Amino acid sequence: MNKTHKEPAVLKKGLRGLLVVLGAFITAYGLEAVLIPNNVSDGGVTGLSIVGSKVFDLPLGVLIAVLNLPFIFLGYKQIGKSFAIYSVLGIASLAIGTIVMHHVSPIIEGDTLLITVVGGIIIGFGMGLALRNGGALDGIDMLAVLLSRKLPFGTSDLILFLNMFVFIVVSTVFGLQGAILSAIAYYIAAKVIHIVEEGLSGAKTFKIITRHPETMVETIRDRLGRSATYNLVQGGYSNEQFREITCVINRLEESKMKEIIHEIDSGAFVMVYDVAEVRGGNFKKRDIH
Repeated sequence: MNKTHKEPAVLKKGLRGLLVVLGAFITAYGLEAVLIPNNVSDGGVTGLSIVGSKVFDLPLGVLIAVLNLPFIFLGYKQIGKSFAIYSVLGIASLAIGTIVMHHVSPIIEGDTLLITVVGGIIIGFGMGLALRNGGALDGIDMLAVLLSRKLPFGTSDLILFLNMFVFIVVSTVFGLQGAILSAIAYYIAAKVIHIVEEGLSGAKTFKIITRHPETMVETIRDRLGRSATYNLVQGGYSNEQFREITCVINRLEESKMKEIIHEIDSGAFVMVYDVAEVRGGNFKKRDIH
C-alpha cells in the first residue's frame, strides 16, 4: 500500500475511533443524567456494574472497566484484533465518562415512563454509534456469541437469557419496580441500537419466480428505476427450470413492487428479505420521470 492510499485508511480508522469515543460518552450521559439518579439500571455488564457500585460504594467507571476485561479477551479471540482495540477504546471512554459525569444534574426526575424512554434512547444511540464503528461498550454480547457456538441456542436467545439473570440481580438493589423499568429501558435501547446500526431507510430483496420474467424485469426497470438479475433455479418436484428474478429496493418502494408483481403475475412465487446494508453495484436507482 503506497502512502497516498495509507493516509485515507489511517484517517478513516481515526474517525471511527472518535465516533466510538463519542458513542461511549453519550452512553455515559444517559446513565448518569437519566437512569442511575432515578434508580433505573441497564442490562448486561453495565447493569451488573451499576449494582456493584451501589452495593460496594465503588466508582462505576472502575467496575465497568474491570468487569469487561474478560469479555474484551473473548472479543479478541472470537471476532478479531480491530474489534478488541475499538472495544477497549469504547469501554475505557465509557468508564471515564461515568466518572466525569457522576455529579451531572439529572435531566428528568419522577416520571418513570419518560425516564425509561429517554434513557433507553440515549443509551441505545450511544451504544449503536459505537457498534456501527466497530466497537462494543458491553461484553455480554460477546459471551452470547461464544456460548451460541457451544450450546443449541441462538445468540439473541442467549442475550435475553443472560440479561434475565442481570435483572434478577438488579431487583435485589433497585426492587422489583426498578428491575422492570430497567428491563424496559434495555429493550428500548436494543431497538435504538438496531436502528442506528442498520439505518431507518432499510432495503429489501425480492426474489420472484414468474411465468413472465422478461415482462416483470422490464416493468420493474421502467416503473421503479431498478435493475434486476436472473438466477437459474430448478423445481424439486417438477424438475422444471425457471429464471428467478432478484431485485433490491428501498423500504418506500415495497408497496409499488408488490403492485407490479400482482399486476403482471398474481400467481408469482415471491420471497422478501430484509437487507441490513447495500453497497456498490447498480443499487443507486435511475430517475423514472
